[in-house]
Amino acid sequence: MNPHRAPHTHEGGAVIGAVWMLLISLLLFWLPFFGPLIAGFVGGKKAGGVGSAIGAVFLPAVVLGVFLFVLGAATGLPLVGAVTGATAFLAVAVAAVGPLLVGAIIGGALA
Repeated sequence: MNPHRAPHTHEGGAVIGAVWMLLISLLLFWLPFFGPLIAGFVGGKKAGGVGSAIGAVFLPAVVLGVFLFVLGAATGLPLVGAVTGATAFLAVAVAAVGPLLVGAIIGGALA
């Protein structure tokens, strides 16, 4: 424990919030709207504030997009794979970012 910090404060940040959002989203994938909403709320609380929570929402989306793009480009047809990866990223990002962002803003405001 750091002696310069009050005992009731907690460590948080965009990376910690993003990890929580990613894990909870994977566990609650079967709840179409409420899974990302719950994941955003918990991740926003762990991030520690609204600004960090918003950053935490977009961090997994960017990592996933880069991963899909690289994975798609590594196939035998790099152009087709890259376009497929980018399209899959957009579909996943658009479907999940809305409720995740709303939950993150609420959770960050309550942190």
